[in-house]
Amino acid sequence: MTNIVLAEDHHIVRKGLHALLEAESDFKVVGEASDGIEAVELTERLKPDVLVCDLIMPGQNGQEVTRKVVHDSPQTRVIILSMYDKEAYVLDALKAGARAYVLKGSAADELVKAIREVLAGRRYLSPPLSERAVDAYAQKATAGAMDPYDRLTDREKEILHLAAEGLTNAEIASRLVVSPRTAETHRTNMMRKLALTNRADLVRYAIKRGIVQPDS
Repeated sequence: MTNIVLAEDHHIVRKGLHALLEAESDFKVVGEASDGIEAVELTERLKPDVLVCDLIMPGQNGQEVTRKVVHDSPQTRVIILSMYDKEAYVLDALKAGARAYVLKGSAADELVKAIREVLAGRRYLSPPLSERAVDAYAQKATAGAMDPYDRLTDREKEILHLAAEGLTNAEIASRLVVSPRTAETHRTNMMRKLALTNRADLVRYAIKRGIVQPDS
């Protein structure tokens, strides 16, 4: 039996995915999460074979969740669900450690196929992403260029996400249980590393990276 955790912030979508997966006789959904923080906690506690995770969620996005799950629960294969088909989003997911990237506009059986592929030890990318994404990933790896985002610490990435959602330094400090001055220092370092000068730049960057949705 393949144990699966679902992480999707839209209740109706999550229930639909639950029904789709449990229609397979060898799949069992053992947990559901409505935000990124809950997804990480559930995965750590339940140790599922597969985590199906939405790319854009409250708390922590799919890239951040993937990075933490791959580090803390390496036996769990992560599959990203996304409405975005740009190579940048796919490459970020792969770099974070995702084993598959499935577009939300795909046929219903696409997710089932992706799960079976990652269980067999292979990667899976929804068509027509496959060739484009793999080629782009290879070119980027060959070039060896350092993405400024990769220079951020995990805490700076968390603060980027929260700041893009509109939280103040004081609210970020409260959420992360640090002092306002510490939050401000991390935010300043993050902005410097990304060459951002104001909040408008930060929000545009976060949208481009798929960290927040355009209407956030």
